[in-house]
Amino acid sequence: MLPGKLKDYNIILASRSPRRHQLLKELGIRFEISFDNDDNEEYPSHLVKQEIPLFVAEKKMNRLGHLLNGKNLLITADTIVWLNESVIGKPNSLEDARKMLGLLSGQMHTVYTGVCMASAEKKVSFFAETDVYFRDLTPEEIEYYVNRFEPLDKAGAYGVQEWIGYVGVQRINGSYFNVMGLPVQKVYCHLCNF
Repeated sequence: MLPGKLKDYNIILASRSPRRHQLLKELGIRFEISFDNDDNEEYPSHLVKQEIPLFVAEKKMNRLGHLLNGKNLLITADTIVWLNESVIGKPNSLEDARKMLGLLSGQMHTVYTGVCMASAEKKVSFFAETDVYFRDLTPEEIEYYVNRFEPLDKAGAYGVQEWIGYVGVQRINGSYFNVMGLPVQKVYCHLCNF
């Protein structure tokens, strides 16, 4: 349920992520899906923590600026995993995924998601952060996950809503849905105030 003023907007989620599609749909929001074919998520090397996904989300918004007309309201997002003062992105291979999960094993990392919302008249950017604590994972558990799930399209090589999250995550401080890729509570509140 959204305020009446938002019912006039055509909401567009610019994301390929099936998890983001699912989460926004679960809010009861009608939306379209669009994205541009440029997957360039590079960012300046001096950026850290939430600055990175905010930069990338705004970069995506700028690339899709041609959609900001009439009553369109565009949402872009980016999620990173931050461990030991560096970014763990999406793995390039299954071997890369094994290495990433090995780094996360027994550690606390922070998931940051940057979100940008814009219409022809207004633009708002915000972020969410969630601390995730993994227990020590065995090589066999990592191998099981990597071979049976799809770690290549996920920051940090894991989906918290999948088997590895069930057996590996000891606790979470912050939004669980942020770890999935979209802080839906913040998205809802910002939409209500848009």
